[in-house]
Amino acid sequence: MRARIVGTGMSVPEKRLTNADLEALVDTSDEWIKTRTGISERRMSEKHEKLSDFAVPAVQRALEMSGISGRQVQMVICATVTSDMPFPSTACIVQD
Repeated sequence: MRARIVGTGMSVPEKRLTNADLEALVDTSDEWIKTRTGISERRMSEKHEKLSDFAVPAVQRALEMSGISGRQVQMVICATVTSDMPFPSTACIVQD
């Protein structure tokens, strides 16, 4: 048996936290953050948003790119430390 990647997808929260936002909260600067981390903004989920809210659209985009249907997928791997809930697993939610 072989596995292959035939499509990729992504989805991120709408809410953005920029370095300028952080400058207003703590004693830092855009230049200090960028030179040490390369980060200029980060995305943050809202309290009501769950991992599967982003995983499912990402998977749908990957399926569109691949040209295959979800029924043809033989395995779902979802590795995270930020699951939606203890049970069922986020992978089960994404699979559904």
